Amino acid sequence: MLLTETSVVPGSALPVQAFKDHLRLGSGFADDGVQDALAETYLRAAIAAIEGRIGKALLARDFLWVLDGWRGASAEALPVAPVTLIASVTLKDAAGAPTALPGSAYRLVRDAHRPKIAGVGGSLPSVPTDGTVEVAFTAGFGPVWADVPVDLAQAVFLLAAHYHENRHEVGDRATALPFGVMALIERWRTVRVLGGGEA
Repeated sequence: MLLTETSVVPGSALPVQAFKDHLRLGSGFADDGVQDALAETYLRAAIAAIEGRIGKALLARDFLWVLDGWRGASAEALPVAPVTLIASVTLKDAAGAPTALPGSAYRLVRDAHRPKIAGVGGSLPSVPTDGTVEVAFTAGFGPVWADVPVDLAQAVFLLAAHYHENRHEVGDRATALPFGVMALIERWRTVRVLGGGEA
């Protein structure tokens, strides 16, 4: 299985000024551009860390998921939530020749924690022998920061501030997630069972 981001969150979607206000950074100085770049770096790092812990995309972007076979015959849990769109499903044979499936062959089963792709009519299309299936989809709470749930947005600010405050630290203190961040993201964490197949 290989999951790749095929689009990135634009800098304009990140709450750089709000985060600078959270840090109470000064403004009007000659290095304001440097502060903006650093703030964006901390925000992106915090978003990535929290997304990794909860299995969710905070801001909407596109993904490509490549599998060598389905784990379940009728449905397959997608690796990221919340999924808003399955853009395409493409089967590739052993030689790499693609066959795009019609949208009528599959459907998205929406779920806050474990969205799935399911076959229409009872089963998912068969993957060619020694071939792969590629699922292109969009995941995220929305395209702008206001779409991110309040507790997750606050967790990002706390973690980004932690990175800012400990930017010269090394060791466990610099890498561990603060308790406040863990408390805020706990209800969003996905419990994976049965290896993440049809479950």
